[in-house]
Amino acid sequence: MSTVRQEPQGPLAGVRVLEIGTMIAGPVAATLLADFGAEVIKIEQPGDGDPIRRIGPFAEGESLWWNVEGRNKQSITIDLHLPDGQRLVRELAAKVDVVIENFRPGTLDKWGIGYQALSQANPHLVMLSVSGFGQTGPYATRPAYDRIALAFAGFLNMTGFPDRPPVRPGTAVADYQAALYGAFSIMVALFHRDHVGNRKGQHIDLSLYESIFRFTDVMLAAYDKLGLTRERKGNDNFAAAPGDHYPTMDGKFIALTVSNNAMFARVCRAIDRPELSDDERFESHAKRYANLAEINAIVGTWISSTPRDQVHATLDREGVAYSLIYGVDDIVRDAHYQARQSFVSVPHPRLGELKMQNITPRFSACPSGPIRPAPSLGEDTDKVLADLLGMSASQIAELREIKVV
Repeated sequence: MSTVRQEPQGPLAGVRVLEIGTMIAGPVAATLLADFGAEVIKIEQPGDGDPIRRIGPFAEGESLWWNVEGRNKQSITIDLHLPDGQRLVRELAAKVDVVIENFRPGTLDKWGIGYQALSQANPHLVMLSVSGFGQTGPYATRPAYDRIALAFAGFLNMTGFPDRPPVRPGTAVADYQAALYGAFSIMVALFHRDHVGNRKGQHIDLSLYESIFRFTDVMLAAYDKLGLTRERKGNDNFAAAPGDHYPTMDGKFIALTVSNNAMFARVCRAIDRPELSDDERFESHAKRYANLAEINAIVGTWISSTPRDQVHATLDREGVAYSLIYGVDDIVRDAHYQARQSFVSVPHPRLGELKMQNITPRFSACPSGPIRPAPSLGEDTDKVLADLLGMSASQIAELREIKVV
């Protein structure tokens, strides 16, 4: 049975979302909408639920990853493999604004709950389908996950050092970037529906690889016009000179990147080498990049031979863009994170206070409500079926008896 849960608050209150997805890309798109007040009803498989619930690290038997990404949602259990479960999905889809799914293309159509079937029940429906390679094309039915999308989009080929294999980034960048694209595309489609499209919904086809490919900056244009290919260069980047992750005296690293003459002059003053601004080797960005090893060595020597507090104070005084490369222990102690409340402690019924990233960005006129903890599996099944579909307790009990919910 459902426990008492706070109603959604925020600028998207009144938008109702049915989430039929697992893991990150689709579900986190729903989480982003839920963070700003959308009512998100997550459908999970009875008994097992979303696989992310079973991926660690764990505290008191609870997946912490699930508790971050499952926040602000309701959880109901429906077996999508069963005809009665598919019927429930069609009935629920008639009551919502948005459906989000990230199954392999064709799966929901096979079950009778694809866009064509659901839009017949609800012509106003906006449906987001997230997949590795998209809904069309020769690779559409291939399975894909975050790392596969990073590889296919050309991202991994330029990540790492040239004498070593490609390196994956530290988080699921393709999944999370697709989630951002997904939330954005849903809002575009809702705007179109309500202001341009005469209340008619539509189907959104979002691929993991294109979410990454779009943000490979000038990679394609440079190849097309100049024949340039992007390869692994470690921390070397054409837009940064000087630019590197410089070791400090105490074993940390400082990230510093310069892309214009004004910032370079500030660096020169900071390291007490103002004459370098006029050195013909470094007088333009192009020349600095051509002599990158030399200028990086000069800056790196100053950083590694100067106490870190002094490095920070000097760079701050001169207005140089830089940051210590933070670990999470640095983050939780940092005054700026604390002042902006970039993370919060969410009261959790089983884990007590649970720290997680706060909702972002901040709106001056329509702030979001407080974060609600992730639900236990099926916590809201009875309430949702009763409130949205008008089912009686005996009808729900019968569905539970035959393992539909």
